[in-house]
Amino acid sequence: QEVKIFRALILGELERGQSQFQALCFVTRLHRNEIIPSESMAKLRQKNPRTVRQAEEVRGLEHLSMDVAVNFSKAAQLSSHIHNVCAEAREAIYTREEDVKFWLEKGVDGSMFKVLPQGSDLPELQRCRLCPDRWKPCICSYSLSIEWYPCMLKYCKSRDAAGRVSSYKCGIRSCQKGYTFDYYVPQKQLCLWDEET
Repeated sequence: QEVKIFRALILGELERGQSQFQALCFVTRLHRNEIIPSESMAKLRQKNPRTVRQAEEVRGLEHLSMDVAVNFSKAAQLSSHIHNVCAEAREAIYTREEDVKFWLEKGVDGSMFKVLPQGSDLPELQRCRLCPDRWKPCICSYSLSIEWYPCMLKYCKSRDAAGRVSSYKCGIRSCQKGYTFDYYVPQKQLCLWDEET
């Protein structure tokens, strides 16, 4: 179904009344050519697998408004991986309305999606970092960075005996990318990292 899943585990601050950890899942559409096919990865062996790698290309920050909640018990038809990856985040799986439209056109059951309250629906809805009351609903922000992932194949050129040039797959190009997700929470207590410092 062309699905990309981000899972974040945030350690709780016990002195602030939080449990041991909080899990979040962000599900978006995976576009073609965003990551290399797994078959290609399997064929291209990595030299020095223990090396700490630096990304060759830094891709810009993507800011995503996650305005739809996903029902965990029905999400398997969207991706079989959601069941394993998002098990701890059952009540905190988010996606975007534009991605939902794409999946609905592909025949996915719309009953797994629930549109969340927006700032336009509730004018009093603030960003959590500006909200003074811990028990009020607000718009939370969570940022993450993927430091290294295989984003493109590398092609090398070779010359045959007749001097003809041909290209062949000879490696993987790596990228780094940052994401910021905005999403509704029923109370600021679920978003205590997003405070003004």
